[in-house]
Amino acid sequence: MKKFLLLIICLYSLPIFAQKPIGNSKINGIVLDSTAAKPVDFATIALYDKVTNKIVDGATADEKGAFLIEKVAAGNYKITISFIGYADKTIDNVNVEKGKDVKLGVIRLRTNVKLLGEVTVTAQKSLIEEKVDRTIYNAENDITARGGDATDVLRKVPLLTVDLDGNVSLRGNSNIKVLINNKPSSIMASNVADALKQIPADMIKSVEVITSPSARYDAEGSSGIINIVTKKNTLQGVNLNVDGGVGNRSSNMGLNGNYRKGKFGASIGGHGRAMYNDDIISTEQKSTINGNTILIKQDANAESRPLFGFYNLGLDYDISANQSLTAGVRYGVRNFTRTQGLNSDVFTNNVFTSNSFRDLKTSDLSNSVDVNLDYLKTFKPQQEWSIATQYSGSNLTNNFDANILNGNKDIISRQKNLNLNLNQEVTFQTDYQTPIGTNQIIEFGGKGIFRNVNSDFKYQLASGATADYVNDASRASGVLDYNQNIAGTYMSYTLSTKKKYTIKAGGRYEYTSIEATQAGKEIVIPSYSNFVPSINISKKIKDNITIKGGYNRRIQRPGLQQLNPNVNAANPQNISVGNPSLRPELTNNIEMGISTNIKKTFLNISVFARQTNNAISQIRRVSDTSASVLITTFENVGRQMAYGSNIFANVAITPKWSVNGGFDFNYIYLEGKAPDATGISKTISNSGFTLRGHLMSQMTLGKGWGAQASVFGRGPSVQLQGTQRGTPMYSLGIRKDFNDKKGTIGIAGENFFTNGAKMTTNFVSDQFSQISNTQILNRGIKLTFSYKIGKMGFTQRKTRSVKNDDVKDGGGGDNGGGGGGAQAPSAAPAQGGGKPQGGQSQGGGKPQGGQGQGGAKPQGLGKPMPNGQPQNGEAPAKKPTDMPKKDEKKNEN
Repeated sequence: MKKFLLLIICLYSLPIFAQKPIGNSKINGIVLDSTAAKPVDFATIALYDKVTNKIVDGATADEKGAFLIEKVAAGNYKITISFIGYADKTIDNVNVEKGKDVKLGVIRLRTNVKLLGEVTVTAQKSLIEEKVDRTIYNAENDITARGGDATDVLRKVPLLTVDLDGNVSLRGNSNIKVLINNKPSSIMASNVADALKQIPADMIKSVEVITSPSARYDAEGSSGIINIVTKKNTLQGVNLNVDGGVGNRSSNMGLNGNYRKGKFGASIGGHGRAMYNDDIISTEQKSTINGNTILIKQDANAESRPLFGFYNLGLDYDISANQSLTAGVRYGVRNFTRTQGLNSDVFTNNVFTSNSFRDLKTSDLSNSVDVNLDYLKTFKPQQEWSIATQYSGSNLTNNFDANILNGNKDIISRQKNLNLNLNQEVTFQTDYQTPIGTNQIIEFGGKGIFRNVNSDFKYQLASGATADYVNDASRASGVLDYNQNIAGTYMSYTLSTKKKYTIKAGGRYEYTSIEATQAGKEIVIPSYSNFVPSINISKKIKDNITIKGGYNRRIQRPGLQQLNPNVNAANPQNISVGNPSLRPELTNNIEMGISTNIKKTFLNISVFARQTNNAISQIRRVSDTSASVLITTFENVGRQMAYGSNIFANVAITPKWSVNGGFDFNYIYLEGKAPDATGISKTISNSGFTLRGHLMSQMTLGKGWGAQASVFGRGPSVQLQGTQRGTPMYSLGIRKDFNDKKGTIGIAGENFFTNGAKMTTNFVSDQFSQISNTQILNRGIKLTFSYKIGKMGFTQRKTRSVKNDDVKDGGGGDNGGGGGGAQAPSAAPAQGGGKPQGGQSQGGGKPQGGQGQGGAKPQGLGKPMPNGQPQNGEAPAKKPTDMPKKDEKKNEN
């Protein structure tokens, strides 16, 4: 298997060290399966100069198995034909005379029996892979995440930090864009932390952390992009996979089916998950107004019963050997209900003055759909044109019902907040790329995004347990209608040099116009335009050391929750409200890194610097009407700077035992505006260090047994108005494969020696101080099961699709603080529980003019580049002269 993968990598990525001699002869032939006598379409044909043993040209067989190499100069050559699943075949002594064509006729490839068993793909990727612009975590090899969700997976990914509330940050910054299979999804529209819980861990193939996106990506995501690649079978035939899990905190069930025959393929899947979590929350909030000190103590016992569903249907069709259509529908549903009893005691100047009791039910409900239709045409290797379209829509409901009780727990009044939200967007995108010579590529394209956000909210009151609800005149009600249109265009240029440099530079221009009304009154938000440059440079030193550096500018538009003007007063002492007048923030990023392989150890070290202007900051202040009420909102008042270093290592102690771990060290400076003791806005700042580390060990025990253990820890993180205490986590999992790896059964646990994790957040300002403690009972154990039915063979397709990388997450927490702060009681539900552009596909993604991996079918012989440099920033492959000659001789004609 490794030999064939190596050969394909070489054919796709290796350079020509001299200019290809041009002639007027042709070489043609037809490649057939030796047993079935059917065409081996997309087989790779490489033409070698017999004297230098270097590749001088190549071709790809069409759907009939035919190939043609044109403009061949007179000389003596050899030809190698290869395709995964077949033994390589080499035709020696191909003599070409000037002006005469060479007809090779039918060439038959023998099936490699060792590869084509009941289970076609058996090789296992490394848990961590490092590419020129991204780090890849192959989650399918993580046995402790089975039965969990995407949050459980992301906690183990290098460079990422996930707090106990599920808020995700990259290098200490929560302004990231999360994609699913390189596409935006409406399930991320309201809150990334909540949306990640809709995606089952068993469905995730890999997670790509893109720290330095090229101009081809949308300009959004100030600290980078996270691309979640889901499992998608691209093999011929039919298969069905059933998986499930039962645990003390959650249970899940999933079903996936794939069908492919000839030019048509289809996939269908569905996953459901039920969770059952309990939280214990306590807060102390102190403020001083007019010389009086107000202290509020709150306690709550919360019970959450979330239900999640995620369903998808995919269709694809090969119009011809160089044209394809793909279509897909993805549907997500979230039913997140939470009940809690909230007790509040109020003290004035240390004297008890009053108390209140509330029974509260919050409903965070949504359904979302993404529909896409994409077309791709390949003219020749590395020259292609694509059109991609997508519609995304989501309906969100964020309601709460509160019963206000007296000391005897009798209902004295009731309160209700109804908030219905609709988020829709339509996207059109076209991209074109073409090689220039043998060592350059140019890419350009355009994109339009048409987005509408609508929020309808109102408050209602009832004077007793049986009284009818009436509208609350003391609180604002209305409709926010927010239309945002974005037009973007980009150009990107890639150059590989003889001195083993790869340079990828480009620029993207985006124009944004906004029309917004609230309760029928226009909100004036001027249009704006942004130019975002990017450059990435990599240099290979020797054979095992690569250094790289990059600069990019990013923008971050506000998300739905930050714009929503609905006043969330589920907890009347801790009110939150959005700001529809928010403008985007701008960030400049610089990073440098070095990676090396030292015997059995892979080591990566990187440093970075980031500066954000006009930052969207979460601001807390005391209400103008009551000193006991704290209001949280968002404003463009901040400036943020971050500097840090990341170290990651993977050690293969033995072929069956590996250990990997990482350490992140960040310094963060935050600056913004907040009210002083008199209510006048003033500039404030906060700074500090944040540490994060993780260690993971995997072991194959033989006879189908495997085990994995991991430990994670994060130190305190800095926020503009306070700090959040760090948290440790650990997990252990064991699994057993049976029936020739068709079935798997396992058991995994996390935090099983504790009674849960405690998250403490301290907020401090001239007006108030608040300490919030949340005890999440996240001690869990789960049994998992999966079984595969069916048999499939190899195939691979290419496609391009929409990627909207462009909306700021509305989740909790300051932008620079490494995740969200602990929520005050009832402020939010408690959380308990691809396709790279211009390179090879990762973790099942579809290649964009590079080589396929993991059994993928090549889409054409890439134009080789000088001195081993890849075309699109990928790691260089070996030179043809480095390949063992015995492999060439094995399959001679």
